[in-house]
Amino acid sequence: MATNHNRHDGHREGAVRGRSQFQTPNGQWAKRDRVTGQIMDVKADPEPFKGVRRESKPASGQ
Repeated sequence: MATNHNRHDGHREGAVRGRSQFQTPNGQWAKRDRVTGQIMDVKADPEPFKGVRRESKPASGQ
């Protein structure tokens, strides 16, 4: 599990595990549980989640 040792320095120690994020067609970022595939959260602002790995984009034309 990721930890935040110093809450005021703006970064996380380690990666968030068991989750991934992707960008929806309207530009928002959604966080997905990697085991169940369920969407956990969607951000209102255009910035991605911190410390969560990104899903690879599907290849175009397939």
